[in-house]
Amino acid sequence: MSTATKPKHIGRNISRIRELRGMKQEALAISIGVSQQSVSNIEGSETIDDEKLNKIAEVLGVSAETIKNFSDEGVFNYFNTFNEPNFANSNGAFGQNNNCSFNPIDKLIESYDENRKLYERLLESEKEKISYLEKLLKEK
Repeated sequence: MSTATKPKHIGRNISRIRELRGMKQEALAISIGVSQQSVSNIEGSETIDDEKLNKIAEVLGVSAETIKNFSDEGVFNYFNTFNEPNFANSNGAFGQNNNCSFNPIDKLIESYDENRKLYERLLESEKEKISYLEKLLKEK
């Protein structure tokens, strides 16, 4: 049994990063000036020339090294480090990290006040229109 590690599949890494960015093959193709079929072929290739890799990396907003060393496991490990210690309290209840930076009731009242002011302005505008139309009718 061999313990040699498999070489990184650059095309697969490009595909995963593109998908994580929410980008379609066609959008990447247009950005680097090739056809969608070419992007499909690139993503199926284990290797890619450095010039093309650098173009793709720029469009994806990462470095060429990031593409070369990308791993799904690394992504999950990265995201799992956010607020991990505060994720569960001593009772095992989840979601304790949902601290609002504002009072939701205050936001509701603000929204109500804004809507009331808008309604009053619209009502005043309609009253002015009615007054103007009544004036026109009296003149005839």
